[in-house]
Amino acid sequence: MYLSLEKCLPKIYSAAFLVFLLFSANVAAQTKKKSNDKKTADNQTSAAKPTKKLTAKQEREEKEKEKKTAPDKAVKDSKSKQAELKKFDKKQAEDKKRADSRRAEENRRRAIEDAMRRAAQEERRREILAEQQRRAQLAREAQARRIAFERGLRTETVENISKDNIEGEDLEVRAAAVTALGKHAGTILVMEAQTGKVLSIVNQDWAIRRSFKPCSTIKLITAVAGINENLINETGKINARRFPMNLDDALAFSNNSYFQNVGANLGNAKMISYAQMLGLGQPTGINADRETGGRLAFGNNNARIYSHGDDFEVTPLQLGVVVSALSNGGKILVPHIPKTRVEKTNFRGAMRYQLNLPNNNFKNVLPGMIGAAQYGTARRGVDSSLAVAGKTGSCIAGGSWVGLFASVAPVENPKYAVVVITRGQSERGKYAAAIAGNVYQSLRNRLTENGNPNLAKIPLELKPQMKVNAKTSAKIDVAGGEESEDNDVAGTVQSKTSTVSTAPKAIGKKGEKQADLFPNIVIKVRKSEELTRPRIVSNK
Repeated sequence: MYLSLEKCLPKIYSAAFLVFLLFSANVAAQTKKKSNDKKTADNQTSAAKPTKKLTAKQEREEKEKEKKTAPDKAVKDSKSKQAELKKFDKKQAEDKKRADSRRAEENRRRAIEDAMRRAAQEERRREILAEQQRRAQLAREAQARRIAFERGLRTETVENISKDNIEGEDLEVRAAAVTALGKHAGTILVMEAQTGKVLSIVNQDWAIRRSFKPCSTIKLITAVAGINENLINETGKINARRFPMNLDDALAFSNNSYFQNVGANLGNAKMISYAQMLGLGQPTGINADRETGGRLAFGNNNARIYSHGDDFEVTPLQLGVVVSALSNGGKILVPHIPKTRVEKTNFRGAMRYQLNLPNNNFKNVLPGMIGAAQYGTARRGVDSSLAVAGKTGSCIAGGSWVGLFASVAPVENPKYAVVVITRGQSERGKYAAAIAGNVYQSLRNRLTENGNPNLAKIPLELKPQMKVNAKTSAKIDVAGGEESEDNDVAGTVQSKTSTVSTAPKAIGKKGEKQADLFPNIVIKVRKSEELTRPRIVSNK
């Protein structure tokens, strides 16, 4: 019946633990109750404690005490506020000082930057001023060189003219040529177009012993070659290409593109051969010492050789032979100065050879040359009523501009060939044409029978067919460049008669009065007739 101890121990432990829990809970409850009771008692005691009333004396003492302590407290509060204000003011002062310091530093920085900027601007201004002064000095030096060069050319021309051998020359013609040349630096040849008799050569050194770039006068050679090689058809159009201009206008307006298009199918070799055929590249055989033969553009395949005459060099004598041959039936003449009385009396002229070209193809260049005098590049310089046919040239060579004009008149029965070549910064072909125009005006009575200008007429078959004007030609001419001032579009033909000044600007010292190099010329311009004839007339 009795249980063993080992079996009863777990139950004993459980009962003991349960008792412990109950005891702990009871203790906690009683502790809490005591705490609550103490709080309640304290509250009741506090509530039940009677308020101690002060006596009047105590109240007065308390008030006196408060009065005595109030100033101290106010002073203390004031000092505290003052301390706070000082602290605030100090902080404000420090902040202001820092702000002022920052502003001062910023102002110093800006002042330094402004000073540096002003210094840079001043330096830049000095550099610009120095560059302007340098350029102005260079311009003055260049101008001085140009003036010296121009004066050198003119001085050389005057000296050469003074040394000319005038034996055998026609003194009336020479006087007219010298007067026409005026202050220009250049040379003039006046020769009989049918015989080669030289009437006068002004500045013989330049005309005989010097050679010049032909510029646009080379187009005469290109035209002859183009016609003879069937590159230019009977209407004056280019066969292989569509070009909006005929030969007459291309020569009259000196259109570079036209002749470069012709030259593209012509080639250097043929161009050289035709130049030689017309007397270029060799002395003319004039009876004068040290004649130069000029130069041919061997090996140059640039298109400019056909329009600008690059690498060619010619003399006034050679150009005189060329234009004479185009007008006298193809005779390549030998220029000759008749120096004795017998030569002058019995002069018949000498011919080197006759151009043997089919249908006188060389003659078909004349209408364009007539057009140059009537409405083209030479229209302002020559009187077209004298039936002048010519070709201008303008380009840069040898450090200056070269102005040329090679011409004959009257075309129907050519009597004179007049060639003018000038050099200088103001020179152009149109001014050379004006010089030749003055020569022709001086010889008007010799050019017309009994002085009647109405007899100087152009045959119908030689009249040019104007299809475009100068402005249109200039638009078409895309192969111009800085050396192409022959194609002058400054004015078009608007009236039958116009007075035009042909003098270039004179170069001289500032304020120095410059005289006109040659007087104004009255030019009568006739409008071209609209003809339906073929451009090239066969000579059967």
